[in-house]
Amino acid sequence: MTTLRIGLLLFPGCMPAGLLAFADMLHAANRRIGHALFETHLVAERSGPVDCAHGLQLTASYGVSEMALDAVLIPGFWAESPQQVESSLEGNASLLAGLARLGKRCRVWSYCTGVCLAAASGRLDGQPATATWWLADALLQRYPRVRWQYEQNCVFTEHTGTASGVNGYLPLAQALIERHVNATAFEDLNRLMVLPRPTRSHGAFKTLSLIEQPSQLLRRLHALVQEMPAERITIQALAHELGMSERTLARKVSDETGTAVASYARRIKLSQVSERLTLTSAPLKTISGELGFSSDSNLRRMSKELTGLTPAQYRQRFGRV
Repeated sequence: MTTLRIGLLLFPGCMPAGLLAFADMLHAANRRIGHALFETHLVAERSGPVDCAHGLQLTASYGVSEMALDAVLIPGFWAESPQQVESSLEGNASLLAGLARLGKRCRVWSYCTGVCLAAASGRLDGQPATATWWLADALLQRYPRVRWQYEQNCVFTEHTGTASGVNGYLPLAQALIERHVNATAFEDLNRLMVLPRPTRSHGAFKTLSLIEQPSQLLRRLHALVQEMPAERITIQALAHELGMSERTLARKVSDETGTAVASYARRIKLSQVSERLTLTSAPLKTISGELGFSSDSNLRRMSKELTGLTPAQYRQRFGRV
């Protein structure tokens, strides 16, 4: 096995607790498999002491560009408004430039407000990503080249990883360990510990989050539907991507959910719409285009059929205050 060298990024005002917990999880994974698969190092813009949040000072062993890293993990920083986020980004301009210069081989993972640093460095351009829900509007407007997916708590790809909440390092560690070790190495993490999201939603979308799906098939189907443009979602396309016949897919989904596969997929897609209606102020036209609906009127009709509410009524009733 090749050792993965991971830089835990320190910067002024960062909250490093998640970095240390992340390192502990990887250390535990190493002990479990009896091999140093994961290697972590505290890094910063340059080596030396870094004044972190709450008066804590830690020392970076290396500058982020001084060693060949396979990945860098960016923690969050204390912020209570988009304006405070902007101020922190301005204060870390040279660090952002350093992140932008990292080789493409180096993956960039981030969580909580640290996602803002990853986005500002350009490392999330063209990539699917998520972030803490209260930043949704600001990030949608400032970084339109990122494929934002706020309906997910964690998005982990070949090149990037993002997660919401101050405990977002947990699902990132889970995805990393499951990918490079196995799923049972993280089986005790059965719920994502993230910043609480608004809990009010329509009954049609209860128990529909990816983490709550009871089987591997439903989790794969759920993730596939979220990625596909709405107008391209057909039973034939889903069955092809899942490597089974249409009849087998229809039977298995019906057995597990009591719902026809087309109806189930439509509900998953509309749950993405509901998240964007409640977490952002993006116009319906924007939401429709980003999620691949054939038209605004088609989205409006499907939403009304499922929830009994137009998108405007849904936002008014369930939107965050």
